[in-house]
Amino acid sequence: MQDQLIDGGVIRKLWIDRAGPYRDHLLRLDVESRRNRFGGAVSDEFITNYIELSLGLDVVIHGFFVDGALRGVAELRPLGKSFVGEAEAAFSIEKAWQSHGIGSALLERTLLAARNRGIKLLHMVCLANNARMVDLARKFDAELKFDFGSVVGEVEAPHPTPMSVWREFVADSHGFATAMFDVQAKMLRPA
Repeated sequence: MQDQLIDGGVIRKLWIDRAGPYRDHLLRLDVESRRNRFGGAVSDEFITNYIELSLGLDVVIHGFFVDGALRGVAELRPLGKSFVGEAEAAFSIEKAWQSHGIGSALLERTLLAARNRGIKLLHMVCLANNARMVDLARKFDAELKFDFGSVVGEVEAPHPTPMSVWREFVADSHGFATAMFDVQAKMLRPA
């Protein structure tokens, strides 16, 4: 299950190749998209340090790729041991790729991953003026709470089923094979 999107773009889980492409994607975000992703202005140095946090085994990252370049990301991060069954989802999509259904496709894949990991409650926090994220949360029937210039959207994930586990397995298998081909293609390109 590798969703075919606009201009041949695909969504797949990030595997061994995630640190560099993820960092490069975040560094390419325009000022507004970067502010929306992190809830305020952040420096290139902050992003480089943030990538170190994203490499934990409990973090699930799905990416939107076009011609091998990462253009959008959904990050699923459990909320620690005291919040069993809860996680946070964060999204970033480069300006040229926004408003093309990529956020919806990334959220669908993130909800599937959350469901299959026993996460019952998915938190999505954004700035109150981030209309795209507010609309995305509403599209998936999130319960929205407005608080001090930010919005917290909470989406309940259903229980996993054999079919939902199978859907993720098929998507991951196809995505892993594609990632390996991408790595091989990069190694074979002349310098």
